Amino acid sequence: MSEISRIAGVFFEPAKTFEDVASRPSFLVPLVLVILCSLIYTGLYSQHVGWEPMLRHQMETNQRAAQLSPEQREQQIQVGLKIAPIFGYAISLVGVPLGYLIAAAVLLGMVKIMSAPTRLSQVYAVMCYSGITGIVFIALAIAVMFLKPNPADFDIQNPLAFNLGALLDPNSGSKFVYTLATSMDLFSFWRIILVAIGLKATGGRSLSFTGALIAVLIPWAIWVLAAASLAGLRG
Repeated sequence: MSEISRIAGVFFEPAKTFEDVASRPSFLVPLVLVILCSLIYTGLYSQHVGWEPMLRHQMETNQRAAQLSPEQREQQIQVGLKIAPIFGYAISLVGVPLGYLIAAAVLLGMVKIMSAPTRLSQVYAVMCYSGITGIVFIALAIAVMFLKPNPADFDIQNPLAFNLGALLDPNSGSKFVYTLATSMDLFSFWRIILVAIGLKATGGRSLSFTGALIAVLIPWAIWVLAAASLAGLRG
């Protein structure tokens, strides 16, 4: 399959596509696409919305920040305005490929426990191609960003109402519950299924789809619980 066929196949023929990816692992094209789209998203957010509304909202909803004086809070916001854009672009340029690599290493360990003859290059390629779903997410998020009457109302941390967090008020109630609810996301489940299909392709007959799905769900569940717990502690 050509790269164009593979990218289209992620959406329309995932089983066939990931079999081809497993037999000839490559990752550059999908990885570059995701990074470029992520950079565009960050740039548009910086220009159209700006980082100040997000930083001020975090200050207003953080229990620890409430203990600071107005001058201290303003000082932290000004520092954040300098760091946030750098951090945003760094996530796109470094965080995406590094995150894929860490996830691939964890998943490789999971399927190796199941005696699957999978290689790291195969799993990394699966991560990169399954990440193509993020382009759809970014496109929808950009549309929502520009459709907002007030750009400051756009929530970059939860821009789309495709998760249970959309039913909750982020400013009241438990941060643990809210973070957990936002993790129950349609795009996350879509990505989980695609990665499981990809892992099944890399494992051949040694790995069932159910086994591959379990290999993905266990570290994902641990990550979600850890993130929710951290959010709960931060208040």
